[in-house]
Amino acid sequence: MVKSLFLIHLNYLFFPLDNFSSPDSVNGWSNKSVVTEFILLGLSSSWRLQVLLFFIFSVFYEAAVLGNILIIITVIIDSHLHSPMYFLLSNISFIDVCQAMFATPTMIAGFLNEHKTITFQGCMSQIFFLHVFGGSEMVLLVAMAYDRYIAICKPLHYTTIMSRRVCTVLVGVSWAIGISHSASHLAFTVNLPFCGPNRVDNFFSDLPLVIKLACLDTYVFEILVLTNSGLLSFMCFLLLLTSFAYTIILATVHRQASDGMSKALSTLSAHITVVLLFFGPFIFIYIWPFESFPIDKFISVFFTVFTPLLNPMIYTLRNKDIKEAMRTPRRHVGSKQGF
Repeated sequence: MVKSLFLIHLNYLFFPLDNFSSPDSVNGWSNKSVVTEFILLGLSSSWRLQVLLFFIFSVFYEAAVLGNILIIITVIIDSHLHSPMYFLLSNISFIDVCQAMFATPTMIAGFLNEHKTITFQGCMSQIFFLHVFGGSEMVLLVAMAYDRYIAICKPLHYTTIMSRRVCTVLVGVSWAIGISHSASHLAFTVNLPFCGPNRVDNFFSDLPLVIKLACLDTYVFEILVLTNSGLLSFMCFLLLLTSFAYTIILATVHRQASDGMSKALSTLSAHITVVLLFFGPFIFIYIWPFESFPIDKFISVFFTVFTPLLNPMIYTLRNKDIKEAMRTPRRHVGSKQGF
């Protein structure tokens, strides 16, 4: 298996597809696809249910977008929120806005359209951007966990370690990992031969379902997708668990009654909640990545619609600083904030 994966990577990197596969060959996986669009089956075939879902998800979508935009604006305007944690939080909110805008509008529009289709180019673009945003948010959640670890375990060195430069690098690295993660998926997916089947049993271009439509044995490519996404998810989740466990233990041993420590512990609990809600669907998806279950669509809806909405709700309801800043924003006129 390892040898097969290695050979596929070598063939793709060093030899053009047309050089080792004839135009008429399917097993050679020629990239001459005849499929120009994919049909998205959506969530339901009942017209009444689709109309109801249209109004429900429209409200959720608007709330998710407006809630995250409000967090971004609040962090920018209020000088008391000019800290590493809120800088990272505003970047997560930006990713949530982008993620919601790339999948949810297609689903909402599909509720009112009899023919739910997406072009081949649109399908590949949707796959690319959804994995960019998903991968970047994973890494940013790890960066926020590291920030909470420093704030609780090394409070005296917090401003020195979590400088503006370090935070900017963390955000840049998260986007770089997200883009490279997504590009590695798209590199072979866009060249797969799609010569007939084009019905995707979901409301967006779900990569595993799209790959299974290719006119060849997709087992090796399914393993590639599982390895790529599963490895990134597992590494991020392992780092998060390690960070949380170590932070909680030290916070318990060196418990202090200071206001700063209580705030740090409060934001840590909010972050743990977001992480569990974010990685919960991923754990289920990558246990059975290429098997179809009725709950799969619910998980897709939860990840693309509810997760961007839950993030601002959790951080807003559990964070006194953000709630106060939203009521009375304080501009940084002559502020001596170090970040």
